[in-house]
Amino acid sequence: MLKVLFTVRILIILLSFVLFDSMAVFCYAVNETPIVITSQTLTVDSKNNTAVFEGGVVAKTGDIVIYSDKMEVSYSDVQGKITSIHASGKVRVHKEERAIFSEEAHYSGVEEKITFTGAPKVVDGENMISGSEIIYFIEDDRTVVRESRVIIKQTEE
Repeated sequence: MLKVLFTVRILIILLSFVLFDSMAVFCYAVNETPIVITSQTLTVDSKNNTAVFEGGVVAKTGDIVIYSDKMEVSYSDVQGKITSIHASGKVRVHKEERAIFSEEAHYSGVEEKITFTGAPKVVDGENMISGSEIIYFIEDDRTVVRESRVIIKQTEE
């Protein structure tokens, strides 16, 4: 029983690391690591302070890569600070052996949270956490998984 609890605790810690790392791309500001975003089309609307990347969107920073069909970025007009990002269509966040999959991901700078919806799941090797919605609260370093399902691969020692 203690081994199972220990394994669950490790999986939750890994979930936090994956979500925190994905937040690095969404916030565009961790360690001043440059971010490279590629897409088939980029539409910038300076009047409304938005940029829309469409078609095979790939955002890379360090060893983190985010894929989606579309990524809409809203920013403040004063400093160009990112206020929100909405990624949609086959969203995948990868870092080494860990990955998050969902249909949509939304970063809110005001609420300081990232919400993954559309059958979201976090995979680390053979371990997995899934639910109807995964919300990562950046300021509190807290994660909420609604309608959660956890699969833990037991390892023999």
